[in-house]
Amino acid sequence: MLRRVTVAAVSATGRKLWCEAGRELAALWRIEARGRCEDSTAVRPFPTPTMPGRNKAKSTCSCPDLPPNGQESGESGRVARLGVDESEEEGRRGFINNAGDPEIVKSPSDPKQYRYIKLRNGLQALLISDLSNMEGKTGDATDDEEEDEEEEEDDEDDDDDDDGDDDDDDDEDSGAEIEDDDEEGFDDENEFNDVDEHDDNDLDTEDNELEELEERAEARKKTTEKQSAAALCVGVGSFADPDDLPGLAHFLEHMVFMGSLKYPDENGFDAFLKKHGGSDNASTDCERTVFQFDVQRKYFKEALDRWAQFFIHPLMIRDAIDREVEAVDSEYQLARPSDANRKEMLFGSLARPGHPMGKFFWGNAETLKHEPKKSNIDTYTRLREFWMLYYSAHYMTLVVQSKETLDTLEKWVTEIFSQIPNNGLPKPNFGHLTDPFDTPAFNKLYRVVPIRKIHALTITWALPPQQQHYRVKPLHYISWLVGHEGKGSILSYLRKKCWALALFGGNGETGFEQNSTYSVFSISITLTDEGYEHFYEVAHTVFQYLKMLQRLGPEKRIFEEIQKIEDNEFHYQEQTDPVEYVENICENMQLYPLQDFLTGDQLLFEYKPEVIAEALNQLVPQKANLVLLSGANEGKCDLKEKWFGTQYSMEDIENSWAELWKSNFELNPDLHLPAENKYIASDFMLKAFDCPETEYPIKIVNTAQGCLWYKKDNKFKIPKAYIRFHLISPLIQKSAANVVLFDIFVNILTHNLAEPAYEADVAQLEYKLVAGEHGLIIRVKGFNHKLPLLFQLIIDYLAEFSSTPAVFTMITEQLKKTYFNILIKPETLAKDVRLLILEYARWSMIDKYRALMDGLSLESLLSFVKEFKSQLFVEGLVQGNVTSTESMDFLKYVVDKLNFMPLEQEMSVQFQVVELPGRHHLCKVRALNKGDANSEVTVYYQVSWPLTQPSSWLSTFKALKPGGVVTL
Repeated sequence: MLRRVTVAAVSATGRKLWCEAGRELAALWRIEARGRCEDSTAVRPFPTPTMPGRNKAKSTCSCPDLPPNGQESGESGRVARLGVDESEEEGRRGFINNAGDPEIVKSPSDPKQYRYIKLRNGLQALLISDLSNMEGKTGDATDDEEEDEEEEEDDEDDDDDDDGDDDDDDDEDSGAEIEDDDEEGFDDENEFNDVDEHDDNDLDTEDNELEELEERAEARKKTTEKQSAAALCVGVGSFADPDDLPGLAHFLEHMVFMGSLKYPDENGFDAFLKKHGGSDNASTDCERTVFQFDVQRKYFKEALDRWAQFFIHPLMIRDAIDREVEAVDSEYQLARPSDANRKEMLFGSLARPGHPMGKFFWGNAETLKHEPKKSNIDTYTRLREFWMLYYSAHYMTLVVQSKETLDTLEKWVTEIFSQIPNNGLPKPNFGHLTDPFDTPAFNKLYRVVPIRKIHALTITWALPPQQQHYRVKPLHYISWLVGHEGKGSILSYLRKKCWALALFGGNGETGFEQNSTYSVFSISITLTDEGYEHFYEVAHTVFQYLKMLQRLGPEKRIFEEIQKIEDNEFHYQEQTDPVEYVENICENMQLYPLQDFLTGDQLLFEYKPEVIAEALNQLVPQKANLVLLSGANEGKCDLKEKWFGTQYSMEDIENSWAELWKSNFELNPDLHLPAENKYIASDFMLKAFDCPETEYPIKIVNTAQGCLWYKKDNKFKIPKAYIRFHLISPLIQKSAANVVLFDIFVNILTHNLAEPAYEADVAQLEYKLVAGEHGLIIRVKGFNHKLPLLFQLIIDYLAEFSSTPAVFTMITEQLKKTYFNILIKPETLAKDVRLLILEYARWSMIDKYRALMDGLSLESLLSFVKEFKSQLFVEGLVQGNVTSTESMDFLKYVVDKLNFMPLEQEMSVQFQVVELPGRHHLCKVRALNKGDANSEVTVYYQVSWPLTQPSSWLSTFKALKPGGVVTL
């Protein structure tokens, strides 16, 4: 029996909106922050705003000289050649000569081989051959039957993903994490978040842990078994937009995908990828445009040919102009409610006239259609001229990765991509447009009215471009100290004053923050209500810390500690999703010389204190710009930003503070450098097995108080481990008030751990506390050497939990904002309504918000926590470079330290849903944010179980796909 429920969260105007999930919208939503930012210890509270079509946060900087023309490829300087050489013939005979270029520095744990080539048309390419796990197969020989099975499995995976959604995850995690950020959760990707360990941008509420694990498993499967990937970076972006056609570079990124001379079908490439388990994306930044795709290996060569035609001879027919303008305009409309995007546009407007930072990069129907018509501008002609001028092969860097030999990849790339035209023109250079913010509009206080309920202070400096110092990474050194959360740090002091919840400092490496004309250094602080009232004192604390650093000068001990942490991570790095990997490297090729393609954005190579001091000494109050976001600014802001409609005001910094900051003000004795980090791993030995090897985790402990699952790593062979414990209690779901108390408890526990656990965090030991529906979830992972220290620290703070009235008030007030911000977004409101319909005994976000607004006391919290800890069932999983004996110690420590009683009866934590009647149900909900024109449509299909054959399950969902969305 097939049942369906449709939930539509309609905009406050009553308009129902459906945006087809095409490439252009996927690009908007896929904000990637997994890559390590060169100049930030943590993602800033204003995480990377969604730049036009952009899906990641990477730097946009001036390009250093790449290998000279005489060295056109790899060690030998050879020009890529056609034909099959002896090494490929040896591969056919079973002997693979697949050695890569020795100049390219790679991780010792990286099994892939790399080769750099330069085609005769000037295009530079990096070939990545990943023959790991081939187990005796040649690089070119593939069993057709195996490939067919892979494709079928991919189809199953796709269907499962489409149907599975995140329902299972919601059973895991019902809690809301405090928004220690002043932005979207900070982005639109995950609104019910517990903050993914790799994505600090997602600082918003309820994360779906199972969804996260499934995504990682899928990425790992793609990495090790299936997907081939390619990415191409064009060294031109929105800075090159003509003044009379704002957004043209972004628009061109869309239009090149609308068919080619060889493959004229407008949506043919997307259909090809979908059929063969692939995906594609594109993004436009200030000085670069990136395109990428992945697909099953069997179809990689054909996909490369289809994809390359977009750069060889795109159709860009006139009839498609209006349709694609609407797609660009839809992205713009979706981006408008984002405080991060609004803040970014406001920042750009402060640049001096004539600087490209002041341009409107997004583009919309007004700039690309209506205004050009009024001015007799032919957008189509100008678009083709822009393509001919800037989409030239010698501006391009290409990366391809597949389970093929390097010779095979070289042959394919040479045959296909040599056809891209080269116009011979010099690449646009904006490096002469320095000091764009040396204007009267900078070094002011800007009060801004945000979309969300937040208080936040951002202090920003515009520095000279820092890309040339990538081997020293001065901003990374500074941000590591400014963003520190341990004893003596800015945030530690502000938290004790109950003025701040979070602080993020550094440079996010987006084109907006780092390019050939300047580099930004920002410190963004999420304020409490009391912190908002004392925002000048908060800013003064920041300036006191920076002055302390300037007086002390760079410390070699600190630099070497950061260097060691980054070296450890690089040496034992885990393999990433190929499409993300090639995307990152193709941009690196625009920035770094050959030997540093893989290391330039991560490692610290040289200690030069004079370079660090030069950047540090520019971070003075007289050069800082202050932006204060708060709903309390409503009615006080008389200015409006043109494109996003942001309400703001500009004023001079209060005279008393301005005079103080000009003087030789006193330092704060509570602020000092961090102590030596005891969590940095030094033992990387792989442990021997002390029990039989198994494919899946096995239960090695089972008592009335808990059980433990264990699996020794026998595949990746790296000195890391993953620990996950679930402390289960029936107490949480007894009332909405209990659910809220549990949220408060987990957030205060996280707050209490922030300072003592921060050193572990920067040493690549990651931890996460999640307020699950049935209990507390503790996740810890990283190098196994010091992992027990971190786990024991968490359990110690859990056992000795306490809170002051001030901290309790601070957390509850912030949680009110978090709940409210969930409710005002159509997508999260729709999700909450859907789960309320489907789940048994679910407490909705409205229930929780009302319970919190009714008032809860510190005494009730402490009573709840005491009862929660008194009776539990603990289930754990330990996996990685740990013996079974060592893994049992983790469970023993929890049981001994908490000293709890077993549950009176076994408690089921499995996800349960309501069985829907066999007809279509429609639930309409009016969105709560009147200023957000966006809407959300969710269609949920429910299938009776069991089906007679597994193939029935697959065919059912294949049949649903074409008509699986109901447009209202």
